[in-house]
Amino acid sequence: MILAIDIGNTNVVLGGIEGNDILFEARMATDSIKTSDQYCAELKNILALFDVVPSMIDGTIVASVVPPVLNSFRTAIRKLTGKSCLVVGPGIRTGLNIRMDNPTEIGSDLIVASVAAIHDYGAPLLIVDMGTATTITAIDKDGVYSGGCICPGLKISLEALTGRTAQLPGISLDEPQRAIGKNTRDAMRSGIMFGAAAMLDGLLDRMEQELGTPATVVATGGISKFVVPLCRRKLLYDRTLMLKGLNLLYQRNVRA
Repeated sequence: MILAIDIGNTNVVLGGIEGNDILFEARMATDSIKTSDQYCAELKNILALFDVVPSMIDGTIVASVVPPVLNSFRTAIRKLTGKSCLVVGPGIRTGLNIRMDNPTEIGSDLIVASVAAIHDYGAPLLIVDMGTATTITAIDKDGVYSGGCICPGLKISLEALTGRTAQLPGISLDEPQRAIGKNTRDAMRSGIMFGAAAMLDGLLDRMEQELGTPATVVATGGISKFVVPLCRRKLLYDRTLMLKGLNLLYQRNVRA
């Protein structure tokens, strides 16, 4: 079994993978203050929930967009399993052709999602990842990573709206019943949820036009499942895209 770990700005997603089967998936909060010992204890407890002991883990692969947490996790994994982990970054074999001004600026999460999406869905592709930030990655018809866009995440937008205005309350991210809200909360919910869906529809149309060909749209990330049903375009929701991508990269770099 390999342990695949995706360290995001808000959550850490980890999964146990045997072959191509995801045996379990779990989440913990990202906290840059926690020590490696604290993360080690959390990892051990989470594995115990799924009846997994450290000796069952053959290897670990980690992708991170939070460098301080990555360092703590690398140490925690070594303490827990006695083995070093493979880190998604410069020098790793991805099989991905990148056409960017500075390829080293691309987040490891975008690389992992692209590898998985190309493998599962083919090219051309537009990959939507909705988490702390909302990103859209463009893969052209030849499977080349061509660029993308980065937008404020849904929760960031909501926090900015409620934090900067004196009379607007906090709201839940429920599906709005109509675009024209009849009260403050419904109006906010419409603006946040339908606004995110409309933004995706518009950006996807523009990016597809620049690609010059119709593209398959794949969505992942914790927020996507709330917004995808509100979009007018067809988006394929793939909750485990990151874990599948990490498994592919592990196979290409270690098992090969």
